[in-house]
Amino acid sequence: MAAHRKPKQRPLSGRAALTLALAGAATATVVEGSGHAEPRVGPAQVKAQADRLYREAEEATERYNGAKEAVKEARAQLDALRDEAARRTARLNAARNALGAVATDQYRSGGLGPAARLAFSGDPDAYLRGAALADRVGDRQATAVGAARSQVAELARLRTEAAGRLRDLTARQAELARHKTAVQGRIAAAEKLLARLTAAERAAYDGAPAGSGASARGVAARGPLPTGVAVGAPNPRAAQAVAYAYGALGKPYVWGATGPSAFDCSGLTQAAWRSAGVSLPRTTYTQIDTGRRVSRSELAPGDLVFFYPGVSHVGLYVGGGRMIHAPRPGAPVRIAPIDEMPWAGATRVA
Repeated sequence: MAAHRKPKQRPLSGRAALTLALAGAATATVVEGSGHAEPRVGPAQVKAQADRLYREAEEATERYNGAKEAVKEARAQLDALRDEAARRTARLNAARNALGAVATDQYRSGGLGPAARLAFSGDPDAYLRGAALADRVGDRQATAVGAARSQVAELARLRTEAAGRLRDLTARQAELARHKTAVQGRIAAAEKLLARLTAAERAAYDGAPAGSGASARGVAARGPLPTGVAVGAPNPRAAQAVAYAYGALGKPYVWGATGPSAFDCSGLTQAAWRSAGVSLPRTTYTQIDTGRRVSRSELAPGDLVFFYPGVSHVGLYVGGGRMIHAPRPGAPVRIAPIDEMPWAGATRVA
């Protein structure tokens, strides 16, 4: 029986016990930390992911801009309908009061029939003239009643239309809120990623156009700043738009902004052409349908140049293969080559 007994294990002591304890602690630390530590991402990957998030934010920004314009239009239409309904209500109330006064007079004088009133009249001729006038008044009264009925029907139509506009406005406001949330979410995610970079890496990223390795100084140094109107602009209005864009250099990108202290991409081009007396639509995907399409070989200063599938970015061409644009949050209005982003098209406004 003693030969089959399980050998009694001796407790570890000294250096062997310490080694085993340390190994166990290290293993536990690795296992515990592996579930919480963020994956290591290199600077190049951080920048690429941030670029993607900023592009998505810009796409959402343009949708936000479009929804904001739609909200403004729907609110204006609703206000106009309400104003018209108020005017028609006032006219209808006036017509009702007038008809009520006539009805009251008829009731007061309606105790005797026409033959009796003629018989007891002291001046039959005057009575007959008054009766003829009453007939004409009766015709006008009938017309007034018909007009009042039409006003009631029109007022009901206006109120129904206004209710529809209110529903449309409410839906567009909800859409606006969704796009705003999308923009803010993408920007916050990009900023969280960029927080992993060192100060030098972040400065390099903020100083370079999205998707390029060139510094802002290098891009700007590709040609001298103009001292007057843009050389080669097809007309004075285009020259004025270019001059405005040069004046905006260095101003911050703020999504949804149209100047004069900050801009998003379509806000900058809209403001530049507004300074020249030309009204552009608010979004990139509507601005590209303004004016005449031109090819890259036809570009002249003042043309609008568009980028990315879905036409989510726009800049103002200034000549020499360069544009002025508002790139993204953290990157101010700057000069950049038009070949740094995927080409989508160009249009000549005027």
